[in-house]
Amino acid sequence: MEIKRSKGLLYLQIKEIIKDRILNGEYPLNTKIPSEPQLEAEFEVSKITVRNAIKELVQEGYLQKKSGKGTKVIANTAGARLSKGKRFTEVLVEEGHQMTKKILSVKRVPLSLDSPLHAIFGDYCVKVERVYFLNGNPYIYFNHFVLLPLSDEELKYAQISSLYRFLEQFNIRLESFRDEFSVSVVPSRVSEVLQIEEGMPVLKRIRRSSDENGKVVEYSEGYYNTENHNYVVTYNDTNL
Repeated sequence: MEIKRSKGLLYLQIKEIIKDRILNGEYPLNTKIPSEPQLEAEFEVSKITVRNAIKELVQEGYLQKKSGKGTKVIANTAGARLSKGKRFTEVLVEEGHQMTKKILSVKRVPLSLDSPLHAIFGDYCVKVERVYFLNGNPYIYFNHFVLLPLSDEELKYAQISSLYRFLEQFNIRLESFRDEFSVSVVPSRVSEVLQIEEGMPVLKRIRRSSDENGKVVEYSEGYYNTENHNYVVTYNDTNL
């Protein structure tokens, strides 16, 4: 995987990539991550760069490193802020499933006056199109809409392993989330990506994420192939 110096310190980029793989089950709990030489070869960086990335993840409590025994994943739950946005995928990972993601496109798109997004973002916003795979099968299709201070050329080379951590690089911090669920006829693009027959009903989720001032800073539409797995919500408060 190619990483770029223009995107910041190399070891921090590698740290975020490894963390994202842990949180999404690509590196499962209680298993070893690839060896340092393997990571050096994958990212084409020096030994010290890989060691610094692993050191950070050890300090954050995700990894345990023992001399001669490799580096093991000891935690796969995100911090409080990010867990709000990843709770469902964390449930799946904890059940033993593997979640991987693929960015399909990142581009700036115009918004017409009659678009519901125009009132949130104005004339333009950035659209991030991505898909989640559950155990290798296409499971969730997302369109995320946000405002980012990036040119079209910069967007072309944007590397997004975690959307929310990517937004934090631009001081966009999400403090609250509002989800709405409905049943929708699958659009043709979603049908193609999720490999669902066109015209079939699917679960649709709309998420509005707001900053500490209550301003909506992210609007997302997600479509779930519940034939692969039901959408799960876990409640811990017995007073609900």
